[in-house]
Amino acid sequence: MDNQTFTSTLTDKICGNIEKVIYGKRTVARFIICAMFCGGHVLLEDVPGTGKTRLVKAISASVGATCRRVQFTPDLLPSDITGINYFDQSSGTFKLREGPVFSNFLLADEINRATPRTQSALLECMEESAVTIDGETLPLSSLFTVLATMNPLEFQGTFPLPEAQIDRFMMKLHVGYPDENSEKRIVERESAEEPAAIPGPVADIGEIDEARREIARVRVSSAVRDYIVKLVRTTREDRNQLKLGVSPRGAVAMTRASKAWAAMNGRDYVIPDDVKELALPVLAHRLITQTQSNIHASKSGEDYVEHLLTTVTVPLE
Repeated sequence: MDNQTFTSTLTDKICGNIEKVIYGKRTVARFIICAMFCGGHVLLEDVPGTGKTRLVKAISASVGATCRRVQFTPDLLPSDITGINYFDQSSGTFKLREGPVFSNFLLADEINRATPRTQSALLECMEESAVTIDGETLPLSSLFTVLATMNPLEFQGTFPLPEAQIDRFMMKLHVGYPDENSEKRIVERESAEEPAAIPGPVADIGEIDEARREIARVRVSSAVRDYIVKLVRTTREDRNQLKLGVSPRGAVAMTRASKAWAAMNGRDYVIPDDVKELALPVLAHRLITQTQSNIHASKSGEDYVEHLLTTVTVPLE
């Protein structure tokens, strides 16, 4: 880390709090915090039992934010997500019963188990931070963040997310299994008479807003901007290996995430290494290779991005 900025100090404080209950996952936590600073959404793809839900709850609790969890199932309706206007007999008027999108963090558990109709209820929320109910558009929290989970190995009874929705996730992350020492700590903690509870807040939404203002001032040189554009345009031009490359939304997401990552590392300027560190979580899930199947989709995209980083010329700092 070059220097301490407000954003880097805040990041260390939040990560330290998370590590009281989540062991050995600092890098994943930092990626989620980066997306939160950018107003981006995160798709967590991994097998059950790796701590995805606990990680999300720990992050939201650390910043004093509200978190609503929804278990996505085939019978879930769009109104179960967005809310509904109901007739209140006592007052003789219609009132809004707010859905879980009216929170800071929405944990969409097993998002691919809901029908496409219900999945689409999140499209406007994720892109515009607003929701339309009965023709009235209502704003959501400035901190509104969707953190969705998905099991990559189970396909029965699931509905694959369309590309338009996958593209709305700033990052796709894999939590992974803990290392041996971390797993020993987890077993010891959970076998105690009183397992460790989710920690209390060490920051607030006002501090998140301050970090966002600092991130907005981070400089991106023309050379780094050109590097980002070259990366995404190469994916669109490679018809031999890719059916679908990175969209302009992906290029914008990479730029925003790189600025946040720079501030989190104590700098007020972006370097090429910031882009390279974020390339896998920000770009890989937006790609469709010519040969990939649903089972190997994520791995194919990651392999291609790793190859891409070795072929596109990195600008000199």
